[in-house]
Amino acid sequence: MKLLNDPWFTVEEIDATTFAISEYGHWEKVHSFLLIGTERAALIDTGFGIANIKRITDQLTNLPIVVITTHVHADHIGGHGLYDTILVHQAEADWLENGIKGLPIEQIRYDIGRDITKPTPKEFNSATYTPYKGKPTAILSDGELIDLGDRLLTIFHTPGHSPGHVSILDNDREYLFTGDLLYLDTPIYAFYPTTDPVELLNSLERISYLQVEKIYGSHNTLGIDPGIFFEVQEAVYNLRMKDVVRHGTGLHKFKSFSIRF
Repeated sequence: MKLLNDPWFTVEEIDATTFAISEYGHWEKVHSFLLIGTERAALIDTGFGIANIKRITDQLTNLPIVVITTHVHADHIGGHGLYDTILVHQAEADWLENGIKGLPIEQIRYDIGRDITKPTPKEFNSATYTPYKGKPTAILSDGELIDLGDRLLTIFHTPGHSPGHVSILDNDREYLFTGDLLYLDTPIYAFYPTTDPVELLNSLERISYLQVEKIYGSHNTLGIDPGIFFEVQEAVYNLRMKDVVRHGTGLHKFKSFSIRF
């Protein structure tokens, strides 16, 4: 079900208090997620910052919003500056405040400005785009519980795609939000210098034993059947047996997903 008529964002209802806020006009097709409790709401990531995501969340809830950062890549933190409460894992707190060392701004601007299929706001200019930088309000830790009021979230530290990557389990609804750890249609990236193939596989293996109703990655297809976890477990086993879990071994394809080391 699609909600709200917006020129940039597509808003889809997962359930009455859970919404995907998607940017399908960009080639990365990134999703942010709004989870509404009785006392406050959580916004998992804030997208590119190409358009103002707060104009969407303001229409969906009037509760205080805490932003949970899956990881500090530009396509996940673009709207962070619009909110007062920002949470990030300790391993990427410095990235959030000072930027990712070794990642040229020219590369970020090139990636954000290419292959856009929807009109962008007049305020957006890829040539001058600068990723958000700011001090987090608080630090996330593995196993931490976040209570939204009648809705409890568990934080899982799932490094690999990036050092401080986290996944979020909505305990009440058994939704698992996997950020860039697991998604479909395009390869899961673990070939950058800041990635760790061994940690990525460890994280995939860890989440694959969770009991969930639905998986929500941060790109492409919205909603993944948890049956994929059996495939994930087999893939982890095979990659280890083939001794290819390291940078430079290229693209590894499986039935439903792929990984590039």
